[in-house]
Amino acid sequence: MKIYIVDLEEVETRYTKQWKKYLPIQLKRHTNTEVQVISGGDAVKSTTPGAFLNFGFTNIYKSRQLEQIAEMFSNGDIKDGDYFLYTDAWNPTVLQLKYMAELLNVKIKIGGMWHAGSYDPQDFLGRLIGDKPWVRWAEKSMFESFDHNYFATDFHIDMFLHNLLDLGRLADKEIVDEMLQSGKIVRCGWPMEYLDADLTSYKNIEKKNIILFPHRLAPEKQYNIFQDLAKEMPQYEFVTCLERCQTKNDYHNLLAEAKLIFSANLQETLGISWYEGAVLGVIPMIPDRLSYKEMAHEEFKYPSEWTESFEQYKKHKDLLKAKIDDYMINYKKYAPLVHKQKISLAENFFSGKQLYQRITNGR
Repeated sequence: MKIYIVDLEEVETRYTKQWKKYLPIQLKRHTNTEVQVISGGDAVKSTTPGAFLNFGFTNIYKSRQLEQIAEMFSNGDIKDGDYFLYTDAWNPTVLQLKYMAELLNVKIKIGGMWHAGSYDPQDFLGRLIGDKPWVRWAEKSMFESFDHNYFATDFHIDMFLHNLLDLGRLADKEIVDEMLQSGKIVRCGWPMEYLDADLTSYKNIEKKNIILFPHRLAPEKQYNIFQDLAKEMPQYEFVTCLERCQTKNDYHNLLAEAKLIFSANLQETLGISWYEGAVLGVIPMIPDRLSYKEMAHEEFKYPSEWTESFEQYKKHKDLLKAKIDDYMINYKKYAPLVHKQKISLAENFFSGKQLYQRITNGR
């Protein structure tokens, strides 16, 4: 029996590069099973502006993965009990994988890790394509193809149930409970337990009066609010990570120097940068909405209405500035609370323990 990782193309400045290195090692260690990565080849050189992927290259990458999967089925390499883990569930090749498995009567299991989709109105798919039937039915079909649909937060599960599956009414509770109990839907941490040790060499770097914007430059991240705050508060250095960092090393050095991460996000189903920041003692300043609502300690959340739009931001600007001043001036007071936040995130959202257990039990 074997576990196949159908991976996501790596980008130098994103966690996908680390997953290339660490995920096969961790999965093998925790499941005591042979692991094989099905890769689409070389890394993408650049993403589509503002996006997580390159919208053209990602289809080349996935097509290469499909060719390998089809060859393995044709050669009889895939056996009963094998498990396919898609590190990005939004991969249409799962439909062809399911096609081959069922027609050739090979009893495999498939899991997919959901990050976003058209069901999220703030995602690229949601904003540019919306609820067109082709994309909604494609996502539903992918969902049905997976034996296990993995989500990192309850917020993401709720949005998926409501917006894509049209579930969430009181009458639907029995259906939802059944999916949760059977493992069709699984809330689990992402497999990032490597991160704390990986950042050890950055932990003693001296802090500076730096405030970071660690997000993509996309509309749902509300970069204009960060830019306006930078003009309003020249006593601090406001840094946009994508403009300063070319590599993960650059990014981690910058995180280590910073005192504060600022977010006004309108889309977030997990949020990895603020966990990386917490590991390195960076205060997270985040809105009380989205996945942050269930993940963040109260000390680090500000009222959602303060940044629900740029107009709302202008009304609450002075409150935001006062909160930033409090964090920056009293950094040493907040540092122990950041450490507690980091421990909570590591245990509940950035450990693959439940993922590995589900794969082991589900084979």
